[in-house]
Amino acid sequence: MKDLIENTINRVITENQPRCQTTYRVPLLGYAQADDPPFQQLKTAVGPGHLLPNDLLPEAATVLAFFLPFTRQLVENNREHPYVARSWALAYIETNALISLCCKEITAALAGHGVKAAWQQPTHNFDPVQLCSRWSHKHVAYICGLGEFGLHQMLITAYGCAGRFGSLVIGLPLSPSPRQAVQRCLFYRQGKCLACVKKCPSGALTPEGLDKQKCYGYLLEVDSFYSDLGLCDACGKCAACGPCAVID
Repeated sequence: MKDLIENTINRVITENQPRCQTTYRVPLLGYAQADDPPFQQLKTAVGPGHLLPNDLLPEAATVLAFFLPFTRQLVENNREHPYVARSWALAYIETNALISLCCKEITAALAGHGVKAAWQQPTHNFDPVQLCSRWSHKHVAYICGLGEFGLHQMLITAYGCAGRFGSLVIGLPLSPSPRQAVQRCLFYRQGKCLACVKKCPSGALTPEGLDKQKCYGYLLEVDSFYSDLGLCDACGKCAACGPCAVID
């Protein structure tokens, strides 16, 4: 069944490529048991309104997370651009649409084998006041073994942090992935770097944490600047400007 899921993601990416400008490196996938205790901890780590796997699917047995890593070229575009690169804002929109399509196609493929699945949209599923996600894909991806968090509060995978996550809850037991114990954030590992803090255009990110309101205020400015693209409240300077952005 894991092969079916992976093949579906790869097929969707390939079939969608002629219709979008954004390209990707090889996807990463990870799995966790739906009753894994860390899911309960998300109500503290993220917010009390965070959903549990069985809130999405009563018969939840497995949670799948996947990462679509951006190319080095896209990362360099945003790193070198004095503002947020238009290609980065567009990648945000196109990748969110692609993640939704992957989830729809995986759900349909599993249904063909009598297996139910459920998922949440890639973004804009958060409390607009507290800015707390009701289903944090990056935290789910952490539990599924895809990486460790860095100072910028992004999940750093084996391919870096520049990219986007999707996830599904599946009503079939599948073997869980081992959780990574590799700390790729240079600040957490060696007490140096701070590239993400230095490049944060809003000043929202500091070594002490992230001011969500200040960060989101800046994202809305970017959305207004690129209003012709559609909703693109994205920046990505913290994800693109450090050595953890792309790992080969």
